[in-house]
Amino acid sequence: MPIIYVATSKANQEWGADVGLGKNLFKLGICTDTTPEQDLAGCAGQSDWKVLLTDETERTEDEALERLARKEKAVDPNYYPKLRGAKGLFKVAISSVENSMLVALALDGKEPPKNFKVKPVDVAKYLISNALR
Repeated sequence: MPIIYVATSKANQEWGADVGLGKNLFKLGICTDTTPEQDLAGCAGQSDWKVLLTDETERTEDEALERLARKEKAVDPNYYPKLRGAKGLFKVAISSVENSMLVALALDGKEPPKNFKVKPVDVAKYLISNALR
């Protein structure tokens, strides 16, 4: 069964901050015959990818990327030569993730904690849920 994953690379985030994309860059992908780690090997010229979250899916990678691109800004790999054709990179607006989490808490009838802060795993959950909806 295909596995959808979200990963991040510290070197890629530093590069994004340097070129004006911001540091909130995440990679969403779907692997069928390999593991996420094998799928990420050398992606965008980076070797320090860390998988944040995985899940099983029935969708194809193109469908998932198209659905997620409706909500978040996809980074065009043809515009940035360093990315070397890597698709599935997204510039995530942390405010969107935060709003989504606050709405989910409100619908559950819960108050947000006083030290409410978005973590990378929260971003991964947000990306996967929006890619699969």
